[in-house]
Amino acid sequence: MPRRPRVTLAGVSLHLIQRGNNRQACFFAEEDYRVYLGWLEEYAQASACTIHAYALMTNHVHLLLTPRAPGGASELMKRLGQRYVQYVNRTTFRSGTLWEGRFRSCITQEEDYVLGCYRYIELNPVRASMVGHPAEYPWSSYRANAQGEPSALLTPHPLYTALGSDVLARQAAYRELFRYQLELGIVDEIRAATNGNFALGSPRFQAQIAAALGRRVTPGTAGRPRNRNEAGLLDLFDGG
Repeated sequence: MPRRPRVTLAGVSLHLIQRGNNRQACFFAEEDYRVYLGWLEEYAQASACTIHAYALMTNHVHLLLTPRAPGGASELMKRLGQRYVQYVNRTTFRSGTLWEGRFRSCITQEEDYVLGCYRYIELNPVRASMVGHPAEYPWSSYRANAQGEPSALLTPHPLYTALGSDVLARQAAYRELFRYQLELGIVDEIRAATNGNFALGSPRFQAQIAAALGRRVTPGTAGRPRNRNEAGLLDLFDGG
């Protein structure tokens, strides 16, 4: 059976996960995390992708990014994944695959869903009981987004920028979002959309993405949307 094409559009944010093969580790030492982040920055620039948030877990990676060109996310993950596998095989004296096939992703509506993905990603170490607070985990973007730790890798999403009138106000507002755990309903929505390669957002957003791409972007019967036109896509970028 042919693989479903990815649901992705240039200029629309994407949450993605790449897991280690058979849920096995893909980071083995602190240097591995640093190497991965360095190449993530390099290949994100080369692939015209902006990175907003990340969490490098022991056996998988979460990213929130916006591709500025068609296919940018796929190009980024292919180049990064290949180079990192070569590095791991060389440094650990192993061979073979490291990743669990293709990365999984969901195109993400703005408004509450993008900030929800920020929180979903940076709270991952807390949900995994690795730390009690996201600031305690060194391999995520929380310290940069919430506390101002310098990062050449990250580019704030416009919705993050809108949290406050200046840097300190934005960081304070962002920290406030983490006073409570992410609602279980949002967690389930993000997981289902990411694992299924669907659109994460309201029914209207999903319909607009389906019209723009000419195919379904939600669970259900496969088929081509009847009303494919550019108006839905324009509404999407206008915040409709």
